[in-house]
Amino acid sequence: MSFSFRGLGKPNATSGMGVAEESKTKFHELQRKKTHRYVVFKIDESKKEVVVEKTGNPAESYDDFLASLPDNDCRYAVYDFDFVTSENCQKSKIFFVAWSPSTSRIRAKMLYATSKDRFRRELQGIHYEIQATDPTEVDLEVLRERAN
Repeated sequence: MSFSFRGLGKPNATSGMGVAEESKTKFHELQRKKTHRYVVFKIDESKKEVVVEKTGNPAESYDDFLASLPDNDCRYAVYDFDFVTSENCQKSKIFFVAWSPSTSRIRAKMLYATSKDRFRRELQGIHYEIQATDPTEVDLEVLRERAN
């Protein structure tokens, strides 16, 4: 029995998804220079690579971050979460979010699912990963629980 994913291109399409240099640069700016609170990435199917869609400045809130995730399409995102520990220490953890709402197209879900691991490996220094299909799965409390 053989399966065909019409429209996904060659069978080894996952290894063909590249990562734009700007995507790595923006992640490093968030991680090392703290110039971004978050970065939202999307797959540019015509270029066959993951590109930066939006960055959030350090003053933006978590609500701003959530508002930047589309209701009906998949995205990857990184969020720099600042918090205070129970010992009253200021900490920061970087979360990788694989956003795949249930209302997004099947093709988009497949594309993001099959290219996630390769993209995630390009981003050295991620502390936690969250796979989310609706906003409750990326609620601020979820981040707090994971970070502590």
